[in-house]
Amino acid sequence: MSAVIDSIGVLGGGAWGTALAEAACMAGRRVLLWARDAAVADEINREHTNAAYLPGVTLDAGLAATADLARMAEVDAVLLATPAQTQRAIALALAPHIAPRTPVVICSKGLEQRTSKLMTDVLAETLPDCRMAVLSGPGFADDVVRGLPTALTLACIDEALGKSLVGAIGCRHFRLYWTSDTTGVAFGGAVKNVLAIAAGIVDGRSLGASAHAALVTRGFAEMRRLGAAIGAHPDTLVGLSGLGDLLLTCGSPQSRNMRLGRLLGQGRPLDEALAALHSTAEGVYTAAAVVQSAEAHGVEVPIAAAVHAIIEGTLTVDAAIEGLLSRPFRSEI
Repeated sequence: MSAVIDSIGVLGGGAWGTALAEAACMAGRRVLLWARDAAVADEINREHTNAAYLPGVTLDAGLAATADLARMAEVDAVLLATPAQTQRAIALALAPHIAPRTPVVICSKGLEQRTSKLMTDVLAETLPDCRMAVLSGPGFADDVVRGLPTALTLACIDEALGKSLVGAIGCRHFRLYWTSDTTGVAFGGAVKNVLAIAAGIVDGRSLGASAHAALVTRGFAEMRRLGAAIGAHPDTLVGLSGLGDLLLTCGSPQSRNMRLGRLLGQGRPLDEALAALHSTAEGVYTAAAVVQSAEAHGVEVPIAAAVHAIIEGTLTVDAAIEGLLSRPFRSEI
């Protein structure tokens, strides 16, 4: 029987971490948010705002923040909402401060660029004694923090723990669905970021709604092919953390990855587009890892490969589009 989870620690003082901390407060938990920047933590404690990441939002007065990672020893479960490329370092830094068997929920979406590993693999290597879960799906931070209806997937191999986490974090408007497929949930959330850049490029190049629909559909085919190769369950990828997240991220300029793609499609250089974004677009780092993983498993991912080539500067946007349009006709299935 899993222990009752009364207190939640959230690592990450950006938009997503702050939104998850606010959602946990709404669910009635005691919440401690860790921010790397002490000024962010101080603002949350004094002003109940995080203006740099969530302007115009007043946070729950009970939400406490800290820049001291050691205080995570005070909580029953940890939500890891730092950027994917920093997860390894943050988890290693967290390790001395939490007890063995502490539930740790991965809330970032990406593959580790250096190793092409899923966040679940990274956490297994850095916190092998924790009880792992993954939270992912179609949710924008601004919607979550404002209490707008959102549904996500929480994956945990331990069913009792998964249900305890769902009960601890979920509430009426923040609906969580449980699954045991941690691989599929982590994978879907990572790959959709790469495809969202592609969708943004289509939009930025004014290629039309038909091209957008084709891009998203064929991108989803790539997600399913590669997901099957790495062991993701097919039903997971047609659920919230796969198809659902893909539709949201490819369909709204609220998506940082789609906004980046639009800038690239409009002819902005990558460094200039990233500077204009003022936030992390995980798809930039995940694209290389997706291509490397696909090559290792013998899976074709032409859309992801085109995004990677544009990011690396080995193809122009126009050349990448022409390459995709010139591919041989083939069976859809």
